[in-house]
Amino acid sequence: MPAEGKSDMERIGLFSEMGYITIGDKYVSHYMRPFNEAASKNRQMLSGGTKTLSALQSGYFEPQFVRIFGGEAYSNPVQLRRRYRLAESKKNLGKAFLPSNGDKLPCGLGSYYGTIGGPCAYFSPQLKAKERYVPPGKNFYTNPGKKGTGYGYANLTIGEQYPHEPDGYEVDRINAKKAQEEHKRLVKGGPFRLNLYPQEYFDMNPYFSDKPLPPVKKPPPKKPIAPPFKPSSPSKKSGGMKGGTFDPYPRHSAEPYVIKKPKAVTTNKERQIFHPPPGPKSRPVTSIVTLNVTR
Repeated sequence: MPAEGKSDMERIGLFSEMGYITIGDKYVSHYMRPFNEAASKNRQMLSGGTKTLSALQSGYFEPQFVRIFGGEAYSNPVQLRRRYRLAESKKNLGKAFLPSNGDKLPCGLGSYYGTIGGPCAYFSPQLKAKERYVPPGKNFYTNPGKKGTGYGYANLTIGEQYPHEPDGYEVDRINAKKAQEEHKRLVKGGPFRLNLYPQEYFDMNPYFSDKPLPPVKKPPPKKPIAPPFKPSSPSKKSGGMKGGTFDPYPRHSAEPYVIKKPKAVTTNKERQIFHPPPGPKSRPVTSIVTLNVTR
């Protein structure tokens, strides 16, 4: 621990502070600093000027045309193929194999020309003897369907014709009247009626009452309002004379003005400055971006 100040453990959380790589370097100001210092020193690269686009040799970097393969021999691929075929033909022991006869071509559809066994008897086109065809007996005979949809046309259904019944005038009203008369005949007694007649209120006049009204209440007597309180004298304005205060003006003290001396720094028995115990310190941490790059 140094004689004065804090230790490295208390300042940055390490046993010892790491060394710096810029110790002893000269300070270089970044103000009005040229971007490329080497561009203004020593001899620079000078080009020979622009060249026009042409097929001459001056349009290339080299003074003369340089071949990719220097001193290579010229080869004729056709001549090489012929030599290869001659060398392969010398390996044959005899002549080339030729079949005794060529392929036979058919002369028509279903022809057996060129085959080994000839035609097959099973596929002979001759007709075999067959028995005389006797047709079966006749089936049921039915009349053709009659035209029409069945509605409004006569004799188009399977059964007999539907009988026609004429519709009377106002049949629904007559049937309803008959049903109502049958209902009245079955009802016993008259309709049930209440003796009370429904009204809006219990009486015709909702504000009418048989009870006498109570006596009129007398209003309570009004209390006289007391006059407002007014102080005997108005309050004094504070202007430095202490005229409106309860106590008289204090007396003037003749003490001279003396500058107070600052108090000495509190020290312990060993005459050292007291430092409070330090709290938890943070240490250098590698960034997340650097960890991902390392992975």
